[in-house]
This record gives sequence, structure tokens and C-alpha cells, in this order.
Amino acid sequence: MNLPGVPTYSRALGAKLDTVIRQTAGGPPADLADIAREELGVDLATQYGGMRIPHPFGKASGQLSCTVAQVDDDVRAGLAFVVLKTVIAEDATGGRSMEAWTVRDTKMRVEERVASSGRTGWTVTWTGRGWHGTLGEYLAFFEAALAAAIESDVPVIPSVKFHLPAGGEPFRVAEYEHTTAQLLGVWTRVGCGGAMVLEKDFSPTLAGDARAADLEGVLRWLENVPGLVDAAVPDGVRLGIKVMNAVADDDSQLAMLHTLSHRAPPRPAFLVVFNRLFDRRRGVAFGGWDLSDRNLRVLRAARERGMALPPLSATGNICSGRVMLEYALLGCENGQVHTFFQLPHGAYTASAGTRSARALHTLLLHPAEGLVPWLWHLHEAGHLEPSGGVLRFRDVIGRIDE
Repeated sequence: MNLPGVPTYSRALGAKLDTVIRQTAGGPPADLADIAREELGVDLATQYGGMRIPHPFGKASGQLSCTVAQVDDDVRAGLAFVVLKTVIAEDATGGRSMEAWTVRDTKMRVEERVASSGRTGWTVTWTGRGWHGTLGEYLAFFEAALAAAIESDVPVIPSVKFHLPAGGEPFRVAEYEHTTAQLLGVWTRVGCGGAMVLEKDFSPTLAGDARAADLEGVLRWLENVPGLVDAAVPDGVRLGIKVMNAVADDDSQLAMLHTLSHRAPPRPAFLVVFNRLFDRRRGVAFGGWDLSDRNLRVLRAARERGMALPPLSATGNICSGRVMLEYALLGCENGQVHTFFQLPHGAYTASAGTRSARALHTLLLHPAEGLVPWLWHLHEAGHLEPSGGVLRFRDVIGRIDE
């Protein structure tokens, strides 16, 4: 189905929405999803990594999830989940083959970026990479972050960059074994229970690395990483692969999806699609409309080719509920947000609260861009029927062709 420029819904619904916005804009509560269900007739519940979450918006791994204070703010704001900054894997001696990805740079520059389509969007630029400290320091951070979120039942998820060999070099299995076991130990000790959800990050800067020009080498990584993680802690992890955007064409991206879906035993529990684009001239990763346009184009092509993909977590220019809906129609269960948390205050519907709270309020309730009005629109257009008296977000996932 094709979405128009603005959603259509009744005046009566618009009045209800205006009332909720006015009542919550001065300090968005953490239970906006409950309010959406009770006051606006929309059930936003979905899944991330096999876990139920109240709505689809979580925080992507990055500079905004590398302190306990940030996690605490996100939990209080009502985000659905938080993926922590990516740690660089170590073996038992402290050795780490991906040392080059521990560059520390906390300065982020929020910039407008004009896409090839002519649309102006936002991107965040920084030259840092993964977690700059040691695995031991990350484990302490992970444990404190889990403790900060456990009472609110907000999933807090570690992200790792494991060894990725060049050419015919063997995988450094010791890094997979030690790092995964240590993270799982923290997960278990805090009392999270069950298999740990873990993201394996193929970072955007990796796309600019010389080894990424070898597509067969990249496909070898994707084919082997799930098995290496599983062997480290058998049945102890639900692994999500955060897939990078290759600097090559769409066919390369589709080959990566095919490998993860059909040639990577065990099959990943979910895929994060896709990391930011890479500007070789400037040597930085970037987002904006070019990113979401490519991501959606590749997902549509995968669907047209009949690929049976694992569950999907979207990331890339999730700047509105409308964009989240576009990803959902192509099969994404949730969306990982980063840049949208850093916009000028005037870009949000809420007049107070943390940036996380203001961003979530806008993503859900904005009259022209919010997810709730867009679900109303699908109902008005005959694409979504109520279930149990409410419209359900989960009922639109994967329904692009209807």
C-alpha cells in the first residue's frame, strides 16, 4: 500500500488527540502507550528480540547509551528498550583484535543533510567508534544499566563487535567465547532470566574499511558469526545481527540478507536493518533520507524475491511515526532511534521533559507524523480493522502488499 503525504482521520479523533497532547506535553509520562490504548483506541504493543514491548520505539546503540544516567533517563521516559554502546570483544588475556574500533570521541554534530531526492533531513556526525574502555569496565556498566531498568521491565541489551578476519585468516574464537560468556554472566547475575538478547554490530565505519570491499569475505563473516556466538554459550543467547550498509550496490545488500537467512546456522533470532551509510570522501557515517530510502528499497526488493527473513528491527532515519510505519509494512517489528533524540526542542510536540520523553511523545502523537494518527489513517482507508475494540500496530507488520 502507498501512504499519502498526510494521514486522514475524523474530526472527533483529532479532538481526542489534541486533548491527549495538551494533557501530556508539559511532561510526557512513561505510560504513553497505555494512554494511547485507553484514550485513543490504539494498541502499540509489539516485540523486540522475542520480548514483548509496549510500543515499537527503542534507542539504538551509540553515544546516547553509554552511561547509566542515560539509561535511567530512557527508562523514565518510557522507551521500549535500550541497546547499549558497542563493546569491542576481548579474549581472556584482554587482547582484542578490533582495537582500532575503540576510538573515543564524545563530540556529536547534529546537521541538516539534503538527500539525493532533494528532501532535507537530519544526521549526526562524530568520529568515535565503539566503547573506548575495557571489557571489564563495560561489564560493570552493563550490570548497573540492567539494575536501573529491571523494575520497569525495560530490556537493556549489550552490543558487541567481535573479531572479523581478513582474507583467509581464522576467526579468533577466544574473543567470542570469553566476551559472550562474561556478558551472559552479568545478565544471569542481575536476574534477567532466560536467554540473553545480544546484538552483534557490523558498524557503519566497517563499510569504509578495506576488508569490506571483499563481498565474499563479508558473507563469510555473516555465515559464521551466529554459530560462533552460539557455540560460546549454547542456547544462552538470542542473537541479533546489526547489518551494515555496504558501500556497494543493492545486490550486495541482498546477498548479505540471503546469507543471514539461509546460510548462517543457527539462524539469527533477528536482524537490525541497516546501519548507517558511509561517506568515503569525508570518512564518516551518515543518515537522513538517503539512508531510509535505501533501507526501505532493499527490504522491498528482498520481499519481491521471496526471502524468508528472520524478525526485523528497523534503524535508519526513524524521524516520525510515518517512517516507522513504512518499515513495519515491510516486516519490521520495532524501530531503533538515535538522531531523532538530538533535534532542536522546537522539533518536538512536548514542551518539557528529557529529549527521550519529548521524542517519544512526538513519534507517537504528532498530528501529521505520529504513529497513532497513521494507524487511524490505515483504518479509515480500509487496511486495518479493530481487534478487541482497538487498532493494533502488530497487525500491520509485513502488510506492504495489501
